[in-house]
Amino acid sequence: MTVARSPVTGHTVLVVEDDASIRTLLTTALGAAGYTVASAADGQEARSQAGRRRPDLIVLDVMLPDTDGFRLTRELRAQGVYTPVLFLTARAGVEDRIRGLGSGGDDYVTKPFHIQEVLLRIRAILRRAGAPASTAPVRPPLRYAGLALDEHTHAVEHAGRPLRLSPTEFRLLACLLARPEHVLEKAEILQQVWRYDFSGDTRIVDTYVKNLRRKLDHADAPPLLHTVRGVGYCLRLPRDERDAGGR
Repeated sequence: MTVARSPVTGHTVLVVEDDASIRTLLTTALGAAGYTVASAADGQEARSQAGRRRPDLIVLDVMLPDTDGFRLTRELRAQGVYTPVLFLTARAGVEDRIRGLGSGGDDYVTKPFHIQEVLLRIRAILRRAGAPASTAPVRPPLRYAGLALDEHTHAVEHAGRPLRLSPTEFRLLACLLARPEHVLEKAEILQQVWRYDFSGDTRIVDTYVKNLRRKLDHADAPPLLHTVRGVGYCLRLPRDERDAGGR
């Protein structure tokens, strides 16, 4: 494990990569770019580093000697670690990208990669994840039908129950909450939440909506996240409750 420190960005990045040459390339480039960098060569060390250092972002190789990055990400999410994850992998297929992002990752870079692309992706993820609290604008929480999302504190409640969301799930819910009762097309959601068109494939939106719906739905509240077949998704009360003024 190596650690490079720099006070420039204020962000810590954990690099998890078993190939020593790639790991050195990434840690050196990130350190030069102003990040504090920690590194790990396998899943066991990555779990320890993620829990102990609480990095702002994890650069994670998919193929590790003791596990795979998809499984490791799911484990971290299950343990309440919602640090953004950028996958690095030689798998270039769309299905693999969807599987990776569906496991809780935030972006995906295929090998061989250009280090400048990795740096740009990291900056984009951290920008999407939110500015430091001292500079973030304070806006009123978004509210609809017992659902409240505070973009400043990243707190979410539904029917009085706190929800734990990954950074991408949080952005997806914020996107839907900004325009409740409006149908958002998948391409529009993809652009607002991921900030790129993902090669025209919108299935990652379906995957994240499924995950978010599972967290939102519970017996004490009406279902809010609805599919408009062939178009996209909408955050709204069921029709009978809207007709009764139950917002």
